[in-house]
Amino acid sequence: MSNSLKSNCIRTGDGYYLLTEGVDVPVRFFMSDTLFDDCEDGVFKQAAAATRFPGVTDVVVTPDAHVGYVVPVGCVMATTGTLCQAPVGYDIGCGMMAFRSTVPYTRGLDETLRRRFSEEVMARIGLGVGKGGNHTFTKSEFQEIIRHGAAAVGYERDNVERDYFDVDDTWDPPHDAVFRGSNQLGSLGGGNHFCELQYDQHGHLWVMVHTGSRGFGHALATHFINAGKAAFKKANKSVKGGFEAIYFEPDSPLYNGYKNAVAAGGNFAIVNRLLIWEGVGTAFKKVFGEEPELVYEISHNLVQEEETPTGERKWIHRKGATRAFPAGHPELKGTKWESTGHPILIPGSMGDKSYILYAAEGAARSLYSVNHGCGRKHSRSECKNLFTQSGVRAQMKALNVMVNAGGEIPIDESPGAYKPAADVIQAVVDANLAKIAFELTPIASIKGVD
Repeated sequence: MSNSLKSNCIRTGDGYYLLTEGVDVPVRFFMSDTLFDDCEDGVFKQAAAATRFPGVTDVVVTPDAHVGYVVPVGCVMATTGTLCQAPVGYDIGCGMMAFRSTVPYTRGLDETLRRRFSEEVMARIGLGVGKGGNHTFTKSEFQEIIRHGAAAVGYERDNVERDYFDVDDTWDPPHDAVFRGSNQLGSLGGGNHFCELQYDQHGHLWVMVHTGSRGFGHALATHFINAGKAAFKKANKSVKGGFEAIYFEPDSPLYNGYKNAVAAGGNFAIVNRLLIWEGVGTAFKKVFGEEPELVYEISHNLVQEEETPTGERKWIHRKGATRAFPAGHPELKGTKWESTGHPILIPGSMGDKSYILYAAEGAARSLYSVNHGCGRKHSRSECKNLFTQSGVRAQMKALNVMVNAGGEIPIDESPGAYKPAADVIQAVVDANLAKIAFELTPIASIKGVD
């Protein structure tokens, strides 16, 4: 047998594979046998790289994992103090939002209504790389947003993961980040970001939104990657795994700066989603005649200090992974989710189901984390060789999903680019990490075409 990292993994009876050889700390891969067999060797190499950052005590890999930068997308890391850039990524605070209605799904299947809804949404939010939103803020208003997040625009914690992330009063964001982000609040962006009209198993319409901190978060990450790289070079310290493998230990002069940058990026992303919610909610009411209910908003590219299953407080990095606190978790005390756990929002591809879950007791084994989606099966470049616009258009028509109001469809976001959502969710359920509350079927998807 090959002595690869993958072949060294041992199947446990608790819904995961365990890797203890060739790593600095054990790694748990929460995958079914099929997902594990299909998983790229690079995921295991990157998971091993995740264990080698200073201060790492625990690493988990989610069932949707695929190769990322330095660490896999779908990686969860606990550290005693070190803040690592790669397990957060460029899109700081990227995340999900969902809202629901009592509108019958048959109205959403009406060709005219879903086209109108799509057009109304597309008129209200910026789509594509670099596109801005339809909102303007003064310098002081922008500062308030990146420091006080949801609270700055009047939202309370019951419907958002956080009111805000703490930012030091004395910290100022780099000029380039402010310049790039100041006009992008309320915009969707490109790539896998989307707004999608869906219906649940009870026959009611929902909307899901996926987006993040746009140019603001990207510029923050770039700034600290460059600053960290320069500091490493000055100290004659090598960066294993590439320049994005920058990390900041508590005694680093850059530590507080990066901690504040992640918090500010998270606040920006929260407000960005909430402004989109207002625009999409307005479009929904205009077309379907009902004000939808905001269910939840949550991030999946963050590092934040949390209480771990052992009762210790550590920095939990989630790159392409979402928080999954069960009922009774101390972080939910005083919220309406205290006795149920908070909603977990997991999208599929634009031709596949999305899911709303609630964490189960087993989530303690995964650092209270699950996957953030169903995971890419093919890279963007591979998709352009595998699929055609006409083929994807025919596929979406057969699935009865309208894309971009009948306009161009991003080939690299076609259903074939992703793993089957049901397989990924089943791995979560079988490991007793979470239970399914809602299954959401897509009707109309809106994505930036770059």
